[in-house]
Amino acid sequence: MVVGFDESLSILENPTRRSILRHLVKEPHYPLQLSELLDVSQQAVVKHLKVLEEAGFVDSEMKKSDKGGPPKKVYRVNQSFSIRLDLGPDLFRAEHRKMPRGVSFSGGLPDNLESVLGKISSRKSLPIVDAMGILSELDAALESVDRQRDSIIALHQQVMHKVSPSLERGFESYEERQLAHAMMRNPRRPLDLDALREKLMRDFATNSGSFVSGRESMPLPWWMAK
Repeated sequence: MVVGFDESLSILENPTRRSILRHLVKEPHYPLQLSELLDVSQQAVVKHLKVLEEAGFVDSEMKKSDKGGPPKKVYRVNQSFSIRLDLGPDLFRAEHRKMPRGVSFSGGLPDNLESVLGKISSRKSLPIVDAMGILSELDAALESVDRQRDSIIALHQQVMHKVSPSLERGFESYEERQLAHAMMRNPRRPLDLDALREKLMRDFATNSGSFVSGRESMPLPWWMAK
């Protein structure tokens, strides 16, 4: 099941669910274990696990008891993804990135991490001491990438800020400005202006509950001709 940005935020806004996931990424847990760790009733934990399982965040299986009792349901995390939201003046970027299962680097690693890959590629398991050293390198690399991303986002925001006066001067109508904004949101994609204009008109009419008017020479799509 593929969960999008909005549904992910809705599910993860609950602090108890986030705490459940924080424990499940370490190792599988029983509902009773989670209840005791979080000081939340087992009934509430089961309800949260049901939400997470239905959304595909976790899965479960029946596991035999080590003490000879009846089998119990154990839960583990089932998805890998990243949620990003950048918000500020002249800036709104919302993204849900699903990360592939398994080991897939495909040339995406920085050059300085090639040595780390060599340390683990031929080994089936790692001693804790070795793993801590490698994780320290990876944490430092992630922090460096985050700083670079922050700088790129700030530069992107500056460009959008500097182009705003051009939008105000160059486009009189709201629709034209929205078209220009849509073009800048996707500067690398081929743009179908007619399809984009129709979508913007539809969104504006639907969201505002207003009529959309235009010049006599402006063609209206079929859904506005009723």
